Amino acid sequence: MHVHHHQPEGPAAHVSEIGEVQVEQIQVNSVLTSKHIHPVITDHIVGADEEALAALGYKQEFKREFGLWSSFSVSFSLLGLLPSIASTLVYGLGYAGTAGMTSGWIGSMVGILAVACSMAELCSSMPTSGGLYYAAAVLAPPGWGPLAAWITGWSNWLCQVTSSPSIDYALASMMLALKSMHDPSYSASNYQIYLLTVAIMIVQSIISSMSTKFLARFNSAGTIFNSIALVIAFIVILAGNERDSPKFNKSSDVWGTIDNQTEWPNGIAMLMSFVAIIWTMSGYDAPFHLAEECSNAAVASPRAIVMTASIGGIFGWILQIAIAYTVTDINAVFEDELGQPFVTYLTQCLSNKLVNFITALTIVSAFFMGQASMIAASRVCYAYSRDGCFPASFIMATVNKYTGTPVNAVWFNTIIGCLLLLLIFAGDVAIGAIFSVGAIASYVAFTIPIAMRIFFARKTFRKGPWHLGNYSFPIGLLSCMFVLVMIPIMCFPWARGADNTPDQMNWTCVVYFGPMLIAISWYFIYARTFFKGPKVNIEHAIYDTADDQVVVNNPTGVYDGVETTPYHSSEKSKEV
Repeated sequence: MHVHHHQPEGPAAHVSEIGEVQVEQIQVNSVLTSKHIHPVITDHIVGADEEALAALGYKQEFKREFGLWSSFSVSFSLLGLLPSIASTLVYGLGYAGTAGMTSGWIGSMVGILAVACSMAELCSSMPTSGGLYYAAAVLAPPGWGPLAAWITGWSNWLCQVTSSPSIDYALASMMLALKSMHDPSYSASNYQIYLLTVAIMIVQSIISSMSTKFLARFNSAGTIFNSIALVIAFIVILAGNERDSPKFNKSSDVWGTIDNQTEWPNGIAMLMSFVAIIWTMSGYDAPFHLAEECSNAAVASPRAIVMTASIGGIFGWILQIAIAYTVTDINAVFEDELGQPFVTYLTQCLSNKLVNFITALTIVSAFFMGQASMIAASRVCYAYSRDGCFPASFIMATVNKYTGTPVNAVWFNTIIGCLLLLLIFAGDVAIGAIFSVGAIASYVAFTIPIAMRIFFARKTFRKGPWHLGNYSFPIGLLSCMFVLVMIPIMCFPWARGADNTPDQMNWTCVVYFGPMLIAISWYFIYARTFFKGPKVNIEHAIYDTADDQVVVNNPTGVYDGVETTPYHSSEKSKEV
């Protein structure tokens, strides 16, 4: 893949003149450029990052204390490869056997990397926390921007708001399963799982409310721990393997034999196993949402996206291979009363002490994963609230003056998450739906702006410093085709026909498309009267067509601005 990029000497490599930012000269795709914008009004010298953000229509309200490594750290922690693979083992191994974990992982990663690279290209040209939602609005055909942004934003937020609850539910279940291993008479009740999950979310919310600098350091530590835990788990599974002869499964069985656990043909079963990989690899958009807190965002953020998808894909595949070669009885993994397929798998090949050790590593990794998910979700909620997408948006669109982070958005998502966790009391099928919802919701949101880019904005798209060059269209087309195939597959139930009873049903289509239908209906019934796409919060100059004079105003028309005061950053740039 040939990727063009340019990295300036630093955030202050290019600065604008005091008093203005020439929007049409900045290498971004902005809602302002379609309005024949002249300078954005500023009251101080701005660096390259702040200048690009101003050209996109937003004030600098966060401190830029993330870099390439810390942005990558949040997204890599959000992948949480060890706990993600543990939580989704029922989909990968359970649908197509070991072939779904090995050969299936390679096939799925081709599509996933295409999506990641296309998203990175969008991020470089629109480095704002609004991310995919903003891109969909800018790149959509004339008149369709608000609807495209609305669908993308709600789908992305639905993914984000269900992410932490699903991660923490799996974490709490694993913790209580570990207790059951040591005390066979103990069986966790639903209210114990619920209370423990809520307690974990509260702790993570407190951490997520801290300053950007603290979060960058905390998630860097989380990434280091997750990486080390993944390597240790891989080594322990292979070196500590206590299976009777043969020590490992045959390669022909591991790679080529589809152990179809569904009632569908082998090809469909293999595609269904992709759900595990897609859910595991659905957090690499985090650097996009952290772009307003990242230095040299137009280059560092897209690099972090691609690094997360590629490195995560390789490491995750390696762990999948280790599991595929050491599992002894696939059916027993899912039929065990413990209710934790990964822990049950570990007992097939490791001693009790090593099972406890790997499970403990998975638990700690899952905590870092859930906390990273909460950070990404809060930035999405903040960005969309800033543009009035939610009722009482002004509350969530507030940046805390002490921490410099969107604390209100953090706790709003936490409250919603705790309410979603009440599905625990409706049974395993109901609570399990939030896992698959995260996968389909994220990739729908990922693909809408990519589709807009390759089908409607090929000639008008302004490439950022990181882009795909001549490969942009074929890679974008591949990503759209991949997601188009996988959306219905992710809604397929395990059984079909008369065997597809309510307890065997895949409720993803209801849990995802139900809320999305409500959101879209709300748009057409009422929201379209006030929601016009991204709302800029800076003052800028436009042509007054009556007398061809430049006047200070906000844009009108498709992207309706809000009434604002002249641009004053909450943190004036120190680079001159």
